[in-house]
Amino acid sequence: MRGVAGVAARRLAAGVPTLVGIVIVSFILTRILPGDPAVYFAGAAPTPEAIEDLRHVLQLDRPLWEQFTAYVIHLLHGDLGRSLVTGQPVTADLLSRLPNTIELTGAALLLAIAIAIPLGVQVALHRGRALDHGFRILSTVALSVPGFFSALVLVFVFYYLAAVAPAPLGQLDAMAFPPPSRTGFLVIDALAARDWQNLRDALAHLALPATALAFAAIGPLARVTRASMLAVLSSDYIRAARSHDLARRKIIYVYALRNALLPVLTTAGFVFSYLISANVVIEKVFAWPGVGSYALDALASSDYAAVQGFILAIAVLYVLISIGLDVLSGVLDVRLRSVG
Repeated sequence: MRGVAGVAARRLAAGVPTLVGIVIVSFILTRILPGDPAVYFAGAAPTPEAIEDLRHVLQLDRPLWEQFTAYVIHLLHGDLGRSLVTGQPVTADLLSRLPNTIELTGAALLLAIAIAIPLGVQVALHRGRALDHGFRILSTVALSVPGFFSALVLVFVFYYLAAVAPAPLGQLDAMAFPPPSRTGFLVIDALAARDWQNLRDALAHLALPATALAFAAIGPLARVTRASMLAVLSSDYIRAARSHDLARRKIIYVYALRNALLPVLTTAGFVFSYLISANVVIEKVFAWPGVGSYALDALASSDYAAVQGFILAIAVLYVLISIGLDVLSGVLDVRLRSVG
């Protein structure tokens, strides 16, 4: 376990310069992008004097180095600033919305894994056949289709035409009363409160956005499963198992798949990181109250503090996921476990 702890410590230390660079880049980008928050919040027909007064109140008339210094000082004290749109601290906004994003992303990842692993196994078993060729084509198409397009198609088919899905307007029906918030995750809170009506409603609202988001993850996960299974199936111990006339199903799903899962789990972690940022558009289409839609609204209104807070929060999440993947690899891989 010393080797695992060492890997985690090294990755944590390596993540600090990355976060510092992201803080600098995000600050610069928010200042050079088009848009002025003073103009946006000054009203419909602002006068130049009113705009200038608002710029002074927001301290946007100060030199950039002074603005950056003040931002870093507040950041070191755990203060991400205050959102101009919501009027709330950015930290509070992110903490209230992040569970909604993680819930959506986690559901999409679980759905993608449930489809991708069996599909990757079957494709590996039919290498070079019609199923294998068809999978390559479909996975390429799935990766090429924009997320907003698949989301809109799902809404059109299942809500507008078939009328089997609820309106894409958030996590619950407009007239529903949410269960008491214990964890921030709506499905878990409904389960904890044994509120079966809200649980059914929450799962129904979760189905379409999770499916739309899962489209982008099924292809990579299935491809990694296929490649890993092909490598394991050609190994010596699988040949030995076959020579002992073991059941084919046992060889595939007990010996081969178990040893092929490590790269799949590692890929799933990186896919989860990608989906966290990819669900920005999905959240907007389905009016999902997550950090993605929050960031889009902040970007449209040039809400600097909110945009910078979102970028930093996602970067921290990426670093933590990367460390978690290294720890998981060290626990599951005996070779890494013996290091150090």
